[in-house]
Amino acid sequence: MQKFFVTFCLILISLNTLSCKTDNSLQITEPLKYPVVLVHGIFAHDRGGIINFWGRIPQVFSDAGIKVFVGNTDAWGSYESNAEILKATIDRVLEETNSEKVNIIAHSKGGIDSRYLIWKYNYGDKIASLTTIATPHHGAEIADLVYAQDVVHTRFAKKVLELYGILYGDVNPDLYTLNQQLTTEHMREFNENILMDARVFYQSMYVTMRNPFDDLKYFYSYQYIKKKSGENDGVVSEISANWGDNVRKITSGISHAEIIDYKMRDISGINIPEIYMQIANELSKMGF
Repeated sequence: MQKFFVTFCLILISLNTLSCKTDNSLQITEPLKYPVVLVHGIFAHDRGGIINFWGRIPQVFSDAGIKVFVGNTDAWGSYESNAEILKATIDRVLEETNSEKVNIIAHSKGGIDSRYLIWKYNYGDKIASLTTIATPHHGAEIADLVYAQDVVHTRFAKKVLELYGILYGDVNPDLYTLNQQLTTEHMREFNENILMDARVFYQSMYVTMRNPFDDLKYFYSYQYIKKKSGENDGVVSEISANWGDNVRKITSGISHAEIIDYKMRDISGINIPEIYMQIANELSKMGF
């Protein structure tokens, strides 16, 4: 039975999934050389409140002896503005930990913010790895839909969006620019100009919902994206998340928001923090 389990795990790994569990899945096999910085996407923030947007993940990392920090970026900021905020965070982390580099694990647009940071500020010597999860590297179909509405481009709408961001607690909210930056056309230009840094290890991971009932928040958006681009997590399509040379699908049955463990419970039978611990273990084996 034990031999069968080991063989089964190896098969799953060869299929490039992260859904295989082991008894010591919340333990770090080797110490991470560099700290981890978690970078959130839109809507989320690191400033406390009712919702813990990273769920149990920071505590699980900390319990495993991993130095973990959050990016402190805005929920509704442009990637230029958020990259500047993230730069300040990383500089502080490097000083506090006396480390040469950090590992970034970024969700959704946080991956775009991080890519821009590395390119804009030539931070390849300070970022050991960038793991993006459910990041719209090739743009978001929903952003295209919103941007196509005439009302969005009116002065009144822009003022309302700006006020919403301010009330949300952002430092530099810019919802109008944010939406435009996430369109497929803009991200096509972004990818042509914002290139990978050879000093950084990049990997892109993603999840998909099996059907619109997996997460009712995304009931309509899932179906819209499914019709336009195929498999998706309710926000980001599989096609958009597929970027770079190291691409992996984590699993199915988990939505765009559920993958950051904000519900703090198993989803589709999967313990979300285990996924992040497996990522950490893989990074440690690569010397990061």
